[in-house]
Amino acid sequence: MSDANATRISSLYLHVPFCAQKCAYCAFYSELSSGDLINRYVGALIHEMEIIANDLKPQTIFFGGGTPSLLNLRQWKQILDAMARLNLLGADEFTVECNPATVSPDKARLLRDFGVNRISMGVQSLDEQLLDRLGRIHSREQVFKSFDILRRAGFENVNLDLMFAIPGQTMDIWQATLKEALALGSEHLSCYEVIYEDDTPLFAQLQAGEFDVNEDLACAMYDELVERATAAGFRQYEIANFARDRRMADRQFPIADLNSQTRPTGGKIGNRQSAISNPQFACRHNINYWRGGSFYGLGPSATSYLRGVRTKNWANTQLYCEQLEKGNRAIESREELPPLKRAGETAAFGLRMTAGWPFEEFQRTTHFDLRREWSVEMNLLTERGWGEIASNHFRLTSQGLRFADAAAELFLR
Repeated sequence: MSDANATRISSLYLHVPFCAQKCAYCAFYSELSSGDLINRYVGALIHEMEIIANDLKPQTIFFGGGTPSLLNLRQWKQILDAMARLNLLGADEFTVECNPATVSPDKARLLRDFGVNRISMGVQSLDEQLLDRLGRIHSREQVFKSFDILRRAGFENVNLDLMFAIPGQTMDIWQATLKEALALGSEHLSCYEVIYEDDTPLFAQLQAGEFDVNEDLACAMYDELVERATAAGFRQYEIANFARDRRMADRQFPIADLNSQTRPTGGKIGNRQSAISNPQFACRHNINYWRGGSFYGLGPSATSYLRGVRTKNWANTQLYCEQLEKGNRAIESREELPPLKRAGETAAFGLRMTAGWPFEEFQRTTHFDLRREWSVEMNLLTERGWGEIASNHFRLTSQGLRFADAAAELFLR
């Protein structure tokens, strides 16, 4: 049995495609909630779990969306009961994404009772006008109320999602948001620069000339984020992700302390000397992605990566349900990656982490030597000031992390 467990996939992602309202920046597959379709989706998702359960021994589980917390108590109980029946509970890290407007004490307790031990809350901003601009359904007050509900329910690992370089967001507004968000004392912080993707309202507004993108301000906001998060006790372990090494003894971090702490100097990535190890509250599920691990993705539009083969489910909830109701997997496409292409993608994703790639770990993961296959690319990035080569690893510099997408392109085969 232990040998069988060792070969099973240990990472599970489940996509909940429903939202109360589509956000102006969002390009993920999602749709407005509908009671009948959600009930069909729950049944289909359970059937998809039943099909693959024997190949799963989850150590990390992640419910993303959409808005997973939009599901009601009955729907959540159906899913979690099915996971218990299929022996899919008990993961070391079990994350559910929540919108602050859809967190309730009953829902928080139910999730906690079934082993959910990490919540990722989509805050995005604490400025009411910017929340409106983004199309968010929650208010700033609901953020603080929901955070308190989660703590009272026993959640000791909470992530806050924030966005910067939002149209209309000044540096003063960003600093105020950071000050209040850091004062909550969460264990994890994810902060993303707004990306303008096709078929989103924000992209259409940009094309129509309703606002301009200020790259200098975006860079300054990113630098401000790194400095303030580091001063507040977080450690950056990926371009957009910061985590603590331990929980704060006092859950309410004194705001005055944030203003009085000395800012780090000598580089924009705080604590570079200890960046090789991950912080205690780093998101293990996402690290598995960045390190090229296998995972199952269930639900409409979800991608799976299993032993070198990538599959993608239909990005259509109706079709997804129909296929599973017929007893079929709802897979739209399948791609078997050649080993070198797979290794190149793994290299590119892994460089998002401040630790970069330890050479031995990369070779264990991909069976390729980073120093031999990508020596030209590593040297080029080093000459640009974007990368640094050490005896046992290669990683991007603080400047390189700002241009990580361009750096990653060099490693793709």
